[in-house]
Amino acid sequence: MAAKFKSIITACLASLVSLALFTTGLAPAQAAIMDWTAEQHLLNQVWQLVNRSYYDPSFNGQNWYKIRKKFSNIHPENREQTYDLIDQMLATLDEPFTRLLRPEQYASMTTSTAGSLTGVGLQITIDPQLQSLVVITPIEGSPAELAGVRSLDRIIAIDQIPTTGMTLDECAEKLRGEINTPVILSILRPLVPTEVPPWEAPQITENRSPIQTLEHLNIPFETLEIEVIRGQVLVNPITAKLNQYDQGKIGYIRLSQFNGNAAAAMAQVIQQFESAGAQGYVLDLRGNPGGLLQAGVEIAREWLDQGAIVYTVDRQGIQETYRATGASLTQKPLVVLTDGGSASASEVLAGALHDNDRAQLVGTRTYGKGLVQSLFELEDGAGLAVTIAKYETPNHTDIHKVGIKPDLEVKLTHNLSRPELGTEQDEQYMAALQLLTDQNS
Repeated sequence: MAAKFKSIITACLASLVSLALFTTGLAPAQAAIMDWTAEQHLLNQVWQLVNRSYYDPSFNGQNWYKIRKKFSNIHPENREQTYDLIDQMLATLDEPFTRLLRPEQYASMTTSTAGSLTGVGLQITIDPQLQSLVVITPIEGSPAELAGVRSLDRIIAIDQIPTTGMTLDECAEKLRGEINTPVILSILRPLVPTEVPPWEAPQITENRSPIQTLEHLNIPFETLEIEVIRGQVLVNPITAKLNQYDQGKIGYIRLSQFNGNAAAAMAQVIQQFESAGAQGYVLDLRGNPGGLLQAGVEIAREWLDQGAIVYTVDRQGIQETYRATGASLTQKPLVVLTDGGSASASEVLAGALHDNDRAQLVGTRTYGKGLVQSLFELEDGAGLAVTIAKYETPNHTDIHKVGIKPDLEVKLTHNLSRPELGTEQDEQYMAALQLLTDQNS
């Protein structure tokens, strides 16, 4: 749960400063000192939050007090310079998930996890090995999907501005914008499946452009320019269908992200399929980048009667255990589909179902993000994401930078379009169906 750090004292001081400037004609030098003090206050607030909450007491080998001293000697002239200094300070941790979210980024993130957002509707990540911004998946029905953007597309420029060297938040910021405004995406589209987990990808030591990288890896591709008109994106986290086969009815449920709507939507679908006579389920977590940890826990409880779901370990080594509550909605056979885009809360759910022998995993290894972040709202409306813990699966497996290996590895031979998911064209889905058939026979 995001904690708000809005200081009444600070707000009152700011009002008094404004009044003094107006009534007494405070000298410019004095005003500059007060402005600098306000900027230092924000920077110090961020330092304190990390100091109190960061999961690694060694701060990834950094002397966090020396870092504070270094940045306290810099005098930013405005809020944007302060944000830049905070970015630099957090970068010393060499851990991308602890980061500053500027006010518009923070507002967008909290809106997205609530279930709606404004923009193009893409879930994206940075692929460090292939040196490019990668589309995990377009949100179903979003402007990006309607314009023809696909999973695994590599966005090399946004409105002609190269994405190489940009952070994930910088890329996301350029994709956002007012409704009905256009954005041009320059895309490299691999012509064969290129899902390569980071730990298996070839090391690219030379500085290469994304095009040179794909050429180096002998991956054929095409280049595209796609115009997307920004709009309101309603994030429906679930698509589902009940398929009739000779062996009975199989419920196919695709979960795209763990937002505030996910648990309730999952419960509704399971109950509908149970009433309709489903004899087994395929839960598709492919391309699901995660979201709210609590949503992952609640969904696990809908499938599990008993057992641990996940352990979290903070800097003191304290473990918090989330467990099933004995109120599962079904005990019908279940297979879970995973791939390299299944991350964070997806891995919590997959790990819980796997380690409790509730489901078999089919597909390819998951992404490997085993860290938990908490969001803090800063006093100026910006936000701070801080890694506060790591998590372990019920078998006490640390999956960070390792991922979860499926029980049955099945690689796709061609890139799937969205209509092909959960059909005979989907080799991973068909392998899951075979496992369900074997369990029911």
